Amino acid sequence: MTLTAADLGEDRLADYTRLTDVALRRLLEPERGLFMAESSTVIRRAVAAGYRPRSFLMAPRWLADLEDLLAQVGAGEHGEVPVYLAEEDVLHTITGFHLHRGALAAMHRPELPAVADLLADARRAARHSEGPRRSRIAIFENFVDHTNLGAAFRSAAALGVDAVLVTPSCADPLYRRSIRVSMGTVFQVPWTRLGRWPADMDLLKEAGYVVAGMTLGEGAISLDALVAEDHQHLALVFGTEGHGLTPAVDQRLDRRVTIPMMHGVDSLNVAASSAIAFYATRS
Repeated sequence: MTLTAADLGEDRLADYTRLTDVALRRLLEPERGLFMAESSTVIRRAVAAGYRPRSFLMAPRWLADLEDLLAQVGAGEHGEVPVYLAEEDVLHTITGFHLHRGALAAMHRPELPAVADLLADARRAARHSEGPRRSRIAIFENFVDHTNLGAAFRSAAALGVDAVLVTPSCADPLYRRSIRVSMGTVFQVPWTRLGRWPADMDLLKEAGYVVAGMTLGEGAISLDALVAEDHQHLALVFGTEGHGLTPAVDQRLDRRVTIPMMHGVDSLNVAASSAIAFYATRS
């Protein structure tokens, strides 16, 4: 269906309207079980990963680019999915921002797996990969910046991290900007949200994971030293921007780890430090 400015008040567009109101978006998306996927690449990755679209909104010039995907979705088990077309100026009015690559999809949020199940799947994936390898998971504690979160997820996907856990107060991995910065790789890495942190660290240890926190704190070993220990199951914890790991987490760690640096630099952006740690600990 092609939309005009006269259609802006339609209830069917409620998923896409007032997206500039961050508080409203945080309230409604989890309640409705929705998130927004932006750009043709991200939308394709979401559908390929099994996420179910509720509707599509795009500029007419992007219709041909997504025609095969729309046919695939329409022929699926969930029946026809509405496709709304609108010129760029109408799209901007509807959403309140410039659409990256002109396409947006309202997607149903999946039910997140239990932490214990995710850990078991991570170990199983490591065992059954091309040649047995060590399993690694990442824990993102209280990230507040969606750009950092998306970048960290992208590094986790690119460098073979088996699963990601986010703490109760961490930013939303399915927030539109997180997804866009991750280039949709958030759909490719199994993840879930912890219910009790840092108490849930006990689940990691019971599952056989050595829990190593990236910190400048006392007693920290170098990242090279951690790699040399060659742990079969490793959980890497990254703290919030600015303050790092919380004291309660620091007290429970099996290892405190730091990245050696030069020229008086004492810390890195959490997205950069996570990429370095994932690369250094790869199998």
